[in-house]
Amino acid sequence: MRIVVAITGASGAVYGLRLCEELLAGGHDLDMLISSAGLAVLRAENGLEWGGSECRMEELLRNHFRVPAERLRFFAEDNLLAPVASGSSAADALAVCPCSMGMVARIAVGISGNLLERCADVMIKERRPVVLVPRETPLSEIHLENMLRLARMGVSMVAAMPGFYHGPRSVDDLVGFVVGKVLDCLGIENRLYRRWGETEPE
Repeated sequence: MRIVVAITGASGAVYGLRLCEELLAGGHDLDMLISSAGLAVLRAENGLEWGGSECRMEELLRNHFRVPAERLRFFAEDNLLAPVASGSSAADALAVCPCSMGMVARIAVGISGNLLERCADVMIKERRPVVLVPRETPLSEIHLENMLRLARMGVSMVAAMPGFYHGPRSVDDLVGFVVGKVLDCLGIENRLYRRWGETEPE
């Protein structure tokens, strides 16, 4: 599968990074989109000094994830000529992880002012799987109404709310739980967390 992974300016960029790692390890190819606010969060939370042209970003991402050129592409948010902007070359699925509430709102009303918004619009109209990972608290009525609107369109809303029934022992375990839920929604088998009823983690 070729999957679009987008990272926006919500706190929790680690979720997006882990999702990319798991997808690439599973043999999937990625198209990556990172908003300018997403780059700022990656810098603040993960110490990643990323930026520059599309070519530069592709090089940084491929080096970070240790994958060859054909496995990962990056498109800048102002590149509305990118393949993912067209329904005729839509990817198999889209995950926005994490997804800011501003992005949730813009996707919910069909704004296509940049590539990420246009890509989401394309994926929804083409009836492809779309998973959003909102990370905000508390949630306002506006947030809830926008998420409900998207859920009614068939978008999967996987809020960054890690469970504890799997006996997490580290932050990585908590991150793995949320990323595992995203992969579940994409129909991708994973063993990132101990599922209910399992006696031992595998």
